[in-house]
Amino acid sequence: MKFKIYSFRNAKIIFENDELYKNDWFELLDVLENISEDEVVNLFEISNRKDIKSLSEPINKIIDDRLKTKGWRRQCEIFNDSEYRPNSCEHKNPWTIDFSKNEFAIEVAFNHGQVVAWNLIKLVLAGELNHVEKDINTSVGIVVCATDKLKKNGGFDNAVGSFEKFLQHLKPMNNLLTIPIAVIGLCDFENYIIIRYKLYISF
Repeated sequence: MKFKIYSFRNAKIIFENDELYKNDWFELLDVLENISEDEVVNLFEISNRKDIKSLSEPINKIIDDRLKTKGWRRQCEIFNDSEYRPNSCEHKNPWTIDFSKNEFAIEVAFNHGQVVAWNLIKLVLAGELNHVEKDINTSVGIVVCATDKLKKNGGFDNAVGSFEKFLQHLKPMNNLLTIPIAVIGLCDFENYIIIRYKLYISF
């Protein structure tokens, strides 16, 4: 896949040049670059879900599978205190990060635009000291999300927070976001488009 990168607090420069970050950074980029349109579309078409409407689910699955095989932890609790680690599996624990490895915390954010700010704050909570005992101690963050064009042509719900919406949040939240964060926006597909939840070849 093609994607855009926005570098907050010099994230890209730091990730590419600091030995503490560069291997894991390039590993993530390699995972994203090697997602092909055809394999996403194939997963969309063979999905067991009758109500599948967008490309978000197959993209999410591919990222999940490939990061796991490379040793990234998934659904990581930020805190170690049992109060923030509920036993119930009925609802997703809000105090979790999608993936972590070494210094990196990653949110793959195809969810509602109302939680854009919360997704950013969680990266900071994972990356800073806290009065609550931590389970993971990262120092930088990454958000992977859809650009407006992918959101429109990939069948995403209008309410989903996009790359552009994340960027809009960075300036007013500047003083709250104390760690380097890279926002990666996945670009529109070249060969496929979803119209009213049906897949079409776009050329």
